[in-house]
Amino acid sequence: MAGTLRRASVIDLLVRHVRETLAPSEIAVALFQREAETIDFVLGWPPGRSNPRPLLDLATRRGPMLIQDGLDALLRDEGLTPPPLTAGCWLIAPFVAKGRVTGAIAARGETGRYGPADLVLLEGLLSQASIALESARLIDLHDDGRRTWQEVVDAISPALCIVDRSGAIRRANRAFADLVNAPPASLIGRPWQAFAPPEWSVDLQRALDQQGVGREVELRTGERTYAVTAVPISSTDRSAVVLLFDDQTERRRLQDQLIQSEKMSAIGQLIAGIAHDLNNPLASVLGFADFLIEVPNVPAGIREPLAVIQEEAERASGIVRNLLGFARKQDHQRRPTALKPLLDGTFVLLRNQLMAHRVEASIEVEADLPMPDVDPNQIQQVFVNLINNAAQAIASTGRPGTITVRARRWLDGVAIEVTDDGPGMSEDLAAQVFEPFFTTKAEGEGTGLGLSISQGIVKEHGGRIMLSSEEGKGSTFSVQLPLSTRSPVPAADPMSRAPTRRLRVLVVDDEPHILHYMRATLEAWGHMPVVASDGQEALTRAIQEPFDLIISDLRMPRFGGREFYEELTRQNPIMAGRLVFSTGDTVRGDTLAFLETLDRPYLHKPFSLAELRTLLADVVRDSGPQAAVRDSEPLPTDVLPGT
Repeated sequence: MAGTLRRASVIDLLVRHVRETLAPSEIAVALFQREAETIDFVLGWPPGRSNPRPLLDLATRRGPMLIQDGLDALLRDEGLTPPPLTAGCWLIAPFVAKGRVTGAIAARGETGRYGPADLVLLEGLLSQASIALESARLIDLHDDGRRTWQEVVDAISPALCIVDRSGAIRRANRAFADLVNAPPASLIGRPWQAFAPPEWSVDLQRALDQQGVGREVELRTGERTYAVTAVPISSTDRSAVVLLFDDQTERRRLQDQLIQSEKMSAIGQLIAGIAHDLNNPLASVLGFADFLIEVPNVPAGIREPLAVIQEEAERASGIVRNLLGFARKQDHQRRPTALKPLLDGTFVLLRNQLMAHRVEASIEVEADLPMPDVDPNQIQQVFVNLINNAAQAIASTGRPGTITVRARRWLDGVAIEVTDDGPGMSEDLAAQVFEPFFTTKAEGEGTGLGLSISQGIVKEHGGRIMLSSEEGKGSTFSVQLPLSTRSPVPAADPMSRAPTRRLRVLVVDDEPHILHYMRATLEAWGHMPVVASDGQEALTRAIQEPFDLIISDLRMPRFGGREFYEELTRQNPIMAGRLVFSTGDTVRGDTLAFLETLDRPYLHKPFSLAELRTLLADVVRDSGPQAAVRDSEPLPTDVLPGT
């Protein structure tokens, strides 16, 4: 019995010895929980005793007892209900462990069968059984603790193992077993070097040597990255160390995405500076081209080259404008948008990439296609992602390819399909393409965010993106968008908005060529331009002289446009209300925010003469018949804009 570790086996042995030594006709045994409040275990022999509890309760209350002639009277005295068949001679005794009653036994024989010596024998058997049961209970608690520890450490995601001073593994959780690809049972007692990849050995040994100092070592295996820390089990006992392997893969990936985002932000600032530097010369080229095209006596041989200059300058201006529009951070403003100009602008942005990948691209837009209600910048970002992904898929084949973009009616909206003849995708791969950070591109070539962001944008617009793909036959992404419920604002006719009187205009810019063409253009139209090369000169003139309109560059050295406006507002608020900014930089957040706070129109360089005419017409309309200059007079018909 002393070597038995299961309490059921202890009770079986006890019953067998009681039967062999005392030869009872009936035995009842019970084990209790919490000071005999509830029965945890019951055994009856032979089976069939309906309710042994009163007998066992009597044993716990009165201790060991020898009852020669029935139990009924004794049970009633204790307030217990006698069970059936209580006649005969009874031996009753409790199990006692550490002064606490843990169970009881009752054995019945024929009348006069037992004497005091039999009770002593039963008590001796119960003492041995109580010791064995307590040992079994402690072992169960220990086993439960081990199981609980194992369950807890197996439930956590970081891999951990306990290593002793000799380097042998004492314990490890399932995550560690999975990490080293070994069965958990095979780890215990073996050195950690037998399971760690060879390239980890130096770094892991360094972590063990630096235990307790809080330093991490970084380990890589395949695409996973782990931060490993060695921590002593206690500050006083350093005979064993816990190695903790924290999977840092997703965190590192997010850090890489953050770094990439910071790079994109820096590129946005770089674009702002480049755009400003490009837009100033473009403004001069386009302005003079527009001006010379309108001169009636330009020789025929010069007119065609001028048209080419004008067309190429507008093309360059469009490229910069598309780049700025794509990079600019704006409030999301949806409006009825024609798709063909938006798609044309997207292909202009991606022209170089498509040429580099040897991709031929075409656009097919259904006639009279209705307009969806979209944020143009957001939807253009979707098209950029889809077309760029298609081009990269074709490039992965090592051959030229084609991309076709078709825009057509679809149910109650429009569908834009981007089809490529690239390698296509398997069904499993196609099911994952919209998941964040999922990418099939090599490291450093993609973030895995383009399609998930595109899907989010389209969903915000009330639409969806569908994918149809087959391995070896290319892919088609279909962007389905609902129609606009609003009518587009009709474009104003510049000819109908031509000013009908002479205006006095102050032009402020640090670029001499811009001042030159603005003066020549305004004079040709019959107006009276005055030019200033910086904000300080402009401030002096605007305070001393009246003007119908002030057109000022925003970014100028020394005294810039913003300082000019703020000082003019303080000294002459009426004249400040006639100021309109011209700028080639609206991608910078501070620039755009400042322009929006003014709630006034502005000219985006390079602006066309049509935009300038519209601005002058708005000045005449808003100021009414009163002119800033007393001798202003109607424009002669031979210099009316557009004639």
